[in-house]
Amino acid sequence: MARRLFLLAVSIFLLFLLSACGGQAQAPAGSQPPVRETVSLTVWGAEEDEALLQEIFASFQEHYAGQADFQITYQPQSESNCKDALLGSLEEGADVFAFADDQVAALAAAGGLDPIADDDAIRSASLPAAVEAASVGDALYAYPLTADNGYFLYYNKAYFTQEDVQSLERLLEAAAQAEKLVAMDWSSAWYVYAFFGNTGLEVGLNDDGLTNYCTWNSADGPIRGVDVAQAMLDIAASPGFSNRPDGEFLAGVQDGSVVAGVSGVWNSVAVQDAWGDDMGAAKLPTYRCGGREVQMASFSGCKLIGVNAYSSHPEWATRLAEWITSEENQRLRFEMRGQGPANVSAANSQAVQSSLAIAALLDQSNHSQLQRVGGKFWDPVAQFADSMAQGNPSGASLQAQLDRMVQGVSER
Repeated sequence: MARRLFLLAVSIFLLFLLSACGGQAQAPAGSQPPVRETVSLTVWGAEEDEALLQEIFASFQEHYAGQADFQITYQPQSESNCKDALLGSLEEGADVFAFADDQVAALAAAGGLDPIADDDAIRSASLPAAVEAASVGDALYAYPLTADNGYFLYYNKAYFTQEDVQSLERLLEAAAQAEKLVAMDWSSAWYVYAFFGNTGLEVGLNDDGLTNYCTWNSADGPIRGVDVAQAMLDIAASPGFSNRPDGEFLAGVQDGSVVAGVSGVWNSVAVQDAWGDDMGAAKLPTYRCGGREVQMASFSGCKLIGVNAYSSHPEWATRLAEWITSEENQRLRFEMRGQGPANVSAANSQAVQSSLAIAALLDQSNHSQLQRVGGKFWDPVAQFADSMAQGNPSGASLQAQLDRMVQGVSER
């Protein structure tokens, strides 16, 4: 009996061992090497930024090597038209995109941007004006990239004194005497704001966030709309003035015909190359209007990086946006493109602080305001300014032209 019990016990023990061995032979389902994710991201940026962005993409992929297989595609897209291109089809738009800050409210309202979660680090690392520009109400919707989207005066020091550059009339006189030109783009309402901004005449967004109010045709007050219009006619009549778009300004700088002009930091490297040590930069001058010297104003703004709310890889798109706007890469942007950082530490660096263009922009910022106008602003103002640039060829009264401009700007 004891022998039978012993054999039974041995049999049970052997069966237990065989069962255990058989279990070990079957590999757990999760033990297979995981398949590495392929992450495809499309990035929209300015055509001039391609070399810079490719360098940033390379460092991003190196930093995150081993975590995913990246396929990052760059496509040139104007920052000023980004909203229209994106809202044409959000699902097919870029995952990450650069855009001008005046588009942030529309992109957020259309669902193209989501509020940024855990934004304390971004807020503390960025200039307050850049945070404001990237926000709708109290919510941050985009990553601040630059804080330099404004304009100021470039001038060639071989032709002008420090006193000359304080007054537009004196600039024009000196340029005409040298048979040279001072350039400004009146085909763009963005620049035309310079004449109206510090006069007490107003333009801005209504509470609906879409339509404009405008008093540029006012016939009352210390400076009237017709005073500004007449001042523009007087400027246009000077032989030292040239109304030309930004690209033609730069061409004139390079061929020597233009010795001063209104533009932004995006041209700083090219102007420096053309004028060398003779390059000067300053806030915009005053101009004579209604018997007064009026400081020329400017629109200011920032460039931002957005993450498409419809991105197929939102976490990686967010990481790439953070990488593009990091302090290190904002410093690189300044080095390669001369653009002023929105990051506080980068903006306070010695290299940035010693930039003539950035210093001029900061000086002009005392006479600027964030660009906040609706889409009906641009064409009527450009049409009015074109008439002034040509010397009012129609002969229509200035008040009638101002009234027509304001009607168009304020249209609902």
